[in-house]
Amino acid sequence: MFTGIIEELGTVERVTRGRVSAVIAIRAEHILSDLKIGDSVAVNGVCLTATGLTGHGFTADVMHETLDRSALAGLGPGSPVNLERAMAADGRFGGHIVSGHIDGTGTVRRVRRDQNAVRFTIGAPAGIMALIVAQGSITVDGISLTVADLYDDAFEVSVIPHTAAETTLGSHRPGSTVNLENDVVGKYVQRLLYNKNRNAETPDAGHA
Repeated sequence: MFTGIIEELGTVERVTRGRVSAVIAIRAEHILSDLKIGDSVAVNGVCLTATGLTGHGFTADVMHETLDRSALAGLGPGSPVNLERAMAADGRFGGHIVSGHIDGTGTVRRVRRDQNAVRFTIGAPAGIMALIVAQGSITVDGISLTVADLYDDAFEVSVIPHTAAETTLGSHRPGSTVNLENDVVGKYVQRLLYNKNRNAETPDAGHA
């Protein structure tokens, strides 16, 4: 489990692509202090397993499904990436519950100044939009953010200068693809309502 509070901005050193998968080597510093092979690291919000340590970074395998569902396929040497280790049991919960399992991708439509903040308008598919609520939580590239405004096919987040400077958000422009993860609470509620409605529509087997 993660919190969406980014610990470090890393850099992709290389991407070794296979037929349907890839191995990503990422340069990092801070998170290496106690990182071990087998540990989970959220890379732009995608939960990956550290498969190797290089002394100045780590490597991680990326499966075919992950490449299809996320924006990781667009990474290349020099790409900045948001990094967060799995939350420690005695750590502070500064963001919200983040699983690192991406629900899909969105597209940055607009970036504008809003007094001392930066406001991002992000378009998203209907399935993701259905689970977003105004003033609720959304994870964008692994960053825990609050939804400032909500539209039919897009939402807005307002980001303080520190967050923009210390994460990948500062480099995003209109057209950029970002990873999105809905608040897990909303997904559980949606599933419970789906099961409830399905059961209500199913005839009682004893009265067939």
